[in-house]
Amino acid sequence: MTDVVVIGSGLAGLVAATKLALGGKSVTLISKGLGGLQLSQGTIDVLGYAPGRVADPIAAAASMPAPHPYSVLSSDAVRAGVTYAAELLGDRLVGDPSHNVLLPTAVGALRPTCLVPPEMAAGIVTGGIQYALVGFRQLKDFYPQLCAANLARQTAPDGGPIYARAISLDLPAVADMADSSALAYARAMDDPSYRQKLASLLKPQLAEHEVVGMPALVGYRDRTAHRHLEELLGHPVFEIPLPPPGVPGMRLNEALVAEAKKAGVRFVSGAKAVGLVAEGDRVVSVGQATAGRIRQYTADAFVYAPGGFESGALTLDSYGTVTDTVFGLPLHGLGQDLITADAPADQALFRVGVGVDKDMRVVDTTGHAPYSNLYAAGGILAGAIRWTEKSGEGIALASAVTAADSILKGA
Repeated sequence: MTDVVVIGSGLAGLVAATKLALGGKSVTLISKGLGGLQLSQGTIDVLGYAPGRVADPIAAAASMPAPHPYSVLSSDAVRAGVTYAAELLGDRLVGDPSHNVLLPTAVGALRPTCLVPPEMAAGIVTGGIQYALVGFRQLKDFYPQLCAANLARQTAPDGGPIYARAISLDLPAVADMADSSALAYARAMDDPSYRQKLASLLKPQLAEHEVVGMPALVGYRDRTAHRHLEELLGHPVFEIPLPPPGVPGMRLNEALVAEAKKAGVRFVSGAKAVGLVAEGDRVVSVGQATAGRIRQYTADAFVYAPGGFESGALTLDSYGTVTDTVFGLPLHGLGQDLITADAPADQALFRVGVGVDKDMRVVDTTGHAPYSNLYAAGGILAGAIRWTEKSGEGIALASAVTAADSILKGA
């Protein structure tokens, strides 16, 4: 038996499990595979749009209406969650939880976010910034001419101009490379000699005062790669995330998994959680479908962080019925037209999820907690369309830390 079982290995699950383990609990984390951080851009989005672009995400989160998760979580809880992640990851993230910055995307849009990896910080948009955007002919999904043209049409938050031009290069060859993905080249960039080859090709094409932007491939495990490339070029360098799976998200995932293991979290992956066993108002165990049998994990408390539709934790059948596929929990946000033709970016379907109280304990649609020791966090929560709001990581962190604190305090 373990003190706490956490279901899900995304950002919410990893952070909740780590905080609980560091708080003295024995923790088992079960999951069917890798979490959604592998698909992320490696930044912490707290709240980017509400619905207009947000400058102070903590302040804006405090005014989000019900049933948004931020209407249950206080602004202090949101700040605490983001701050905890920043402290846990140390120098892997920089920024201010109360201040959004804008970063260029691969198509030249401006994306608001809160905390960023140091490898992206030089690209933060300011008035008069001069970008040299470097694309590589061996990589798809980043076209520097498109990115530069779109950036140059926009202005910085202070009203100043954005200057951008495109550079196209061939990446140095890599012996025995199986594929030409960003990850393969990021691994090649772990080699200082490979970085020197790239720098020798790029440096002669750079002009004074330019900030160099390139696809996110400046090293995978060598944390000195980014600084070394800047030194070789004599220019600030920033990474631009590509479509998933993305190298920055993979780096962040590996860092959080390492922190969880260091804290003593036990990982059991490769099979999906398949149900719970309850006695009265308490969950006593959850099942995991291993080869040929259902294995039960007993605990004093459970944190449910399996993600939402994107992970298969929620599904919609051909009759329009939405189901929690793991525990069959009551869902909030039903009883309305879930899919409509006149609001393609704001479908009610994607606000469906599990409801929680202020302690992150799962509640039904009347506000009653059917199980006193079952908590939920992250993408399973009802009330938010995280990808349009740019709020996914903020919700995950605030709910994960709140759930862990509730368990540690015996709430």
